[in-house]
Amino acid sequence: MGAARLEDALAYINQRPRPLALYYFGYDRAEQRHVLARTHSGGACLNDTLLHVAQDDLPFGGIGPSGMGHYHGREGFLAFSQAKGVFVRQRFNATRLIYPPYGRRLQRLVYRLFVR
Repeated sequence: MGAARLEDALAYINQRPRPLALYYFGYDRAEQRHVLARTHSGGACLNDTLLHVAQDDLPFGGIGPSGMGHYHGREGFLAFSQAKGVFVRQRFNATRLIYPPYGRRLQRLVYRLFVR
């Protein structure tokens, strides 16, 4: 593809909402990097189309109006999960020693350690 035709294609892509996927066909590595660096899409595939969505370990999904985020693999798990922090205080709780009311033993210990 000529440089002017490639730039026209990139301008066409960039003048529209971001696509779900971008497919580029060509084996020139510099041109591949140029296309990937100058476009935004949910995903990209070089020299194929159908197998793009079949890759379970690659995130697949759109950005902006083209999709709802990534699914597949680790990114899909994170996208559709809601982390929930849970703190459990066990029956034996050493922090109980620092809660009021303070007993004589703790007061003597604090005095020995910190007040001399």
